[in-house]
Amino acid sequence: MKLHSNIIGEGQPFIILHGFLGMSDNWKTLGKKFSDAGFEIHLVDQRNHGRSFHDEEFNYEVLSEDLKAYCEEHQLEDIILLGHSMGGKTAMLFATEYPELVSKLLVADISPRFYPVHHDGILAGLSALDFDAIKSRGAADKLLSQYVSEMGTRMFLLKNLYWIEKGKLALRINLEVLRAHVSEVGEGLPMHSKFEKPTLFLRGDKSEYVMPTDEKLIKQHFPLAEIETISNAGHWLHAENPKEFYEAVIKFVTLRE
Repeated sequence: MKLHSNIIGEGQPFIILHGFLGMSDNWKTLGKKFSDAGFEIHLVDQRNHGRSFHDEEFNYEVLSEDLKAYCEEHQLEDIILLGHSMGGKTAMLFATEYPELVSKLLVADISPRFYPVHHDGILAGLSALDFDAIKSRGAADKLLSQYVSEMGTRMFLLKNLYWIEKGKLALRINLEVLRAHVSEVGEGLPMHSKFEKPTLFLRGDKSEYVMPTDEKLIKQHFPLAEIETISNAGHWLHAENPKEFYEAVIKFVTLRE
């Protein structure tokens, strides 16, 4: 089973992994900018997300193996790997398991530690969407607003809506499996995992996902890690301050060792 991706540009391969309940399309605008800077950008949908396959199994080990198969399929090596949130966890594990394939690692607003489940309201809201009754994006938003008050988060979630047939909406994500395995999303990086190549952790200044107390753990797993803070940004730092995010990424990936 192959992962769906959108490949833009030419140059050194640069893979971008979205977060939980996201998809590769979330990165289209930044992906185009990165490709314009001389990289072959791979915007990848992870399993049970976007246009990629649905499967009952869902944990970071299989997400990492999916990415390994993707690299083999496209004959990719010497890759730059960027992951946001859940995608950052996949990227961390992949880099520690296959360091020979990764030249540089970037992790957006997540640390290697364990996180307790905190998506209950979102998953309950998505599960409440009855597409026999809901016939428009507006109606879906109205119902979802009872569970998720923040409009930006709802807009992000509603990108998963698509017309499965004329007059019939559906969700691209495999909601049933993601609900069943949501605890996997918070799993920490295995204790002895290590990646000893250039690594950049980016955090939003308004986010609590990467705290000063995480620095010691980050350095244990990623001895060469730098941590940079993006201003005026929360967890979706790449969407909230794309200019500063882009500049930090480009500076890191173009830096010659």
